[in-house]
Amino acid sequence: MSYSGYLLFGLALAAANVLGGLLVTSSASLARNARLLRFLIALGAGFMLAAIFVEVVPAAIELWSRERGFSPHAVLKATTLLLAGYLLIHLVEHTVAPHFHFGAETHPERLLRPTAAYAAIGGLSIHTFFDGVSIAAAFLVNFRVGLLVFIAVLLHKVPEGFTAASIMLASGRARYKAQRATLLIGAATLLGVMSVAIAQAHISALVAYALPFSAGVTLYVAASDLIPEVNHMEEKNPLTSVVVFVGVALFYLLHALIGEG
Repeated sequence: MSYSGYLLFGLALAAANVLGGLLVTSSASLARNARLLRFLIALGAGFMLAAIFVEVVPAAIELWSRERGFSPHAVLKATTLLLAGYLLIHLVEHTVAPHFHFGAETHPERLLRPTAAYAAIGGLSIHTFFDGVSIAAAFLVNFRVGLLVFIAVLLHKVPEGFTAASIMLASGRARYKAQRATLLIGAATLLGVMSVAIAQAHISALVAYALPFSAGVTLYVAASDLIPEVNHMEEKNPLTSVVVFVGVALFYLLHALIGEG
C-alpha cells in the first residue's frame, strides 16, 4: 500500500479520536453521549478480541515460521512479543499513568490533580501510538488482516477521545485544552501508522516484531481496559455485555465477507 493509503487510514483514526472528544466537550447531552459510548466500548471489545485471536496471532506465528517452518520456536517468538506488548501497557497504566482507565473519568465534577491528568494523557498517547503501529503492521501482512485490525481499532477510537477529553475536564482544564488532548492522541495514532509505513521500506523484518508486539498492546486494551469497563456498565444496562458478543459476531461476518484476499 502507498504512503497516501497509510495516511488516509491514519487520518480516519485520528478523526475518530477527535470526534470522541467533541462528544464530551460539545453542548450536547453528556448522558446521551455516554450511553452511545457504552455500546461502542462493548462492540469494540468483542471485535478486538476476535481479531487478535483469530487473525493477528496466527498471522504473527506464520511470519516467524517462514524461515524455519512451523515450530514451537516460532510460536514462542510470536507469543513472547505479544506478552511484551501486553506488559508494556500494564506497566504504563499502573506506574506512569495510574489514574488512566477507559470511561472512568467521565464526570467533570470529580476533579483530578492536573499532574495526574497529564500523566494519563501521556499513557493514553502510548496506547494510541501502538494502535497506529498495529494497523500499519497488519496491512504489511495483507490487506484483509489490515482492514480487520483497522475496524477493530476504529471501534474504540471514539471512546479513547471521549476518555481523554473527560480526564482533562475532570482535572479542571478548559474545554479547549480537552480538545487539544484529543488532537494529541489522534496525532500519536497517525505517528504510529506513518512510522511503520516509512520504516518498512528499510527494515524488511520489522513487521514480524511490530505485529505481535502491537497486538499485545491491543489485547491489553480489549481484555484489561474495555472488558472490565463493560462489566461495570452492566450494572446500569445488562444489554451492554450482550453487545460484546455482537462485536465478535460482527468480526466473523466481516471476515467471511472480505474473504481470503
